[in-house]
Amino acid sequence: MAILEVKRLKISFRTSNGVVKAVRDISFKLEKGKTLAIVGESGSGKSVTSKAILGISAGNVIIESGEIIYDGKDILRLSEKDMYHIRGDKIGMIFQDPLSSLNPIVRIGYQITEAMILKNRAIRKEARKDLKVMLNNLKQAMYEAKNENPQDKAVIDQLIADFNQTSLMASKLENSFTKSLTSVKDILSSIKDLLIKLEHRYIGDSLSLVKAMLRKFKRIEDKYFIFSSQNELNIIEQTFIKLFGTYKGWNSFSTEDKKDKIPAIIADFKSIENLIEGIISRNELDFFNLGFYIYKNEKADLSALSFEEINKQTKKFVDETFIPTFTEYNRAALEHSIYKTLEFKIKSTKMLEDVKKYLEDAEIIDKHEFMTLIKHLKPVIDASIDPLKTQKDSAAYILIDSLKSDLHKYYLAMKSNKKEEHRFQKQTARFEKIKARGKDMEYAVPPKKLIDLIDIKKDMISSCDAVIEKYYSSIRKFEDKNYQKWEKISYLFTDYLKEKAKASVVTLSSTEAKEKAIKLMEEVSIPNARERFRQYPFEFSGGMRQRIVIAIALSAEPEILICDEPTTALDVTIQSQILELINALKARRNLSIIFITHDLGVVANMADEVAVMYAGKIVEYGSTRDVFYSPAHPYTWALLSSMPDLDTKEKLESIPGTPPNMIYPPKGDAFAARNKYALKIDFEEEPPMFKISDTHYAATWLLDPRAPKVEMPKIIKDRIERMKAAKYD
Repeated sequence: MAILEVKRLKISFRTSNGVVKAVRDISFKLEKGKTLAIVGESGSGKSVTSKAILGISAGNVIIESGEIIYDGKDILRLSEKDMYHIRGDKIGMIFQDPLSSLNPIVRIGYQITEAMILKNRAIRKEARKDLKVMLNNLKQAMYEAKNENPQDKAVIDQLIADFNQTSLMASKLENSFTKSLTSVKDILSSIKDLLIKLEHRYIGDSLSLVKAMLRKFKRIEDKYFIFSSQNELNIIEQTFIKLFGTYKGWNSFSTEDKKDKIPAIIADFKSIENLIEGIISRNELDFFNLGFYIYKNEKADLSALSFEEINKQTKKFVDETFIPTFTEYNRAALEHSIYKTLEFKIKSTKMLEDVKKYLEDAEIIDKHEFMTLIKHLKPVIDASIDPLKTQKDSAAYILIDSLKSDLHKYYLAMKSNKKEEHRFQKQTARFEKIKARGKDMEYAVPPKKLIDLIDIKKDMISSCDAVIEKYYSSIRKFEDKNYQKWEKISYLFTDYLKEKAKASVVTLSSTEAKEKAIKLMEEVSIPNARERFRQYPFEFSGGMRQRIVIAIALSAEPEILICDEPTTALDVTIQSQILELINALKARRNLSIIFITHDLGVVANMADEVAVMYAGKIVEYGSTRDVFYSPAHPYTWALLSSMPDLDTKEKLESIPGTPPNMIYPPKGDAFAARNKYALKIDFEEEPPMFKISDTHYAATWLLDPRAPKVEMPKIIKDRIERMKAAKYD
């Protein structure tokens, strides 16, 4: 299953010398849990493509056409606010040079934890906002579902008020509990740091650290936390008092006594460490249910009960006094909202079919006519969007703005094309005039650089199709009035509201972020992670810095990881270690990876599929086996022929010439001028993508049935034979 799909992507850049055609109509898919390698020389468009996926293209970029589909959304059409939830969180990136990716004057630990903490704040803020909006929408839908009946309205008002007050009470309880839990986690982190020093027989500032830990211990005030861990907390306090006494008299001990006491001190700290880890690992309280119980029973005190007993008692109370009524009205609201918007979805699909037909039939889009269609379409699309849907349908939300944006792009392109035609005709006339005088011409008229208006129309049609497809799916799903899953949907929606209420208060403390960062550092194989947490980038080797960059990319637990030549600046042995690490992380976390490189040798043990890029186009695409055992494009041959290995005896072949100037993309096959196997047609016409097998494609005229038979270079044939022999030995 494809987790990411790029369709017909075209990207250019405005420069002082002209418009650079960086990416020219490429398409590919990234499968879930797989690695796609994009290979090519510098300037082939690899990194431009990856930056477009992340939405971090340069300010002078021109997205001429195409789509990048992730999670049903076209990334190219998302707002910066929506991209904020994808960039880093869902799609992470490892850049080429780790040193330039890290701040040289900021400690490594802070650089890993900074994004975690900032993201947590943003999540809490947004969760509060989402909860408020959703409860208002739910309240209105409940009113409408019950036909504004005064008696029902009173019940609805009370239900929403109960939910709001429960959320506030749950927030208060959870914040109090979290403060105590954070104090314990702070102590645990300090003990882990101190144990490293003690194991090296370093006492240093241990007394001040013990004092600080005791102060944090006294901040544990939450009654639920204290009662649940009373025995452990008593033992921890007594152990701290014992340690404090030992440290206080430390200077009076002889050197031999000090040496004898250190193992006992380490043992005491380790016993505290074990007790705290046991406290942290306990089952959590359900603060929503507890909040509702306390809200309805103000004088109740359940702190003397175990967490299991509290959860059981409060759940029973909520299930008996709140959930049945809330679920009844909630279900009615959801059903009403879905069928209300379903009517407009049906109307929207009909109107969108009309918009599509207009775009398909119109030779030139009339601005006034199209804007009239959009004007009538907008209120219907707005009414078709379900306000109670927990996952925003971005295709519908952005449709009108996308169509308007594409229309603006269309008319700018028409204006640009008109200027370009005028420039070309003027320069051609001047060229012919000078040539007619018998002068030798040392230059040629630059070819016309026209923006394809059909591609823009295709994008507009594709935007309509995305909404039509989703709406038809919804219509088929809910047109049956006896739909059987309303109760399940209602409970899931209630869980969604509870999760939003919880997310609005769950705070990631600096200590929790630190411990998470240390675990990430250990996962990327950085030795002595706790000790190195406070070091600066210059104290790490190149390979270790790259591991830090990988840890930062993984901190948000992305689904997709883009690796932009992550081993270029490293020596061969370190390259191998980083590649092995990326493969291990992929398997462990089920990551989908886009691996960008100019070195085909790196790809062999990394990729499941390979896309070979040249001059902004994919010239060959296939499985790793296809590309290495049956390469078909002369550019792929050239890359393989220039790749060293231990057994090759022939002289490696270099690729003659340089990549073309993409301000003036060459006519025909862009590789033709450097291709010793080029045919006459390569200089005249761009080759289509020929299908070799279901998994293997290449854009070369050599695959045309009419083309002369050309054998791949001997150096590659011999290498393939050796690889096959090695595989079956």
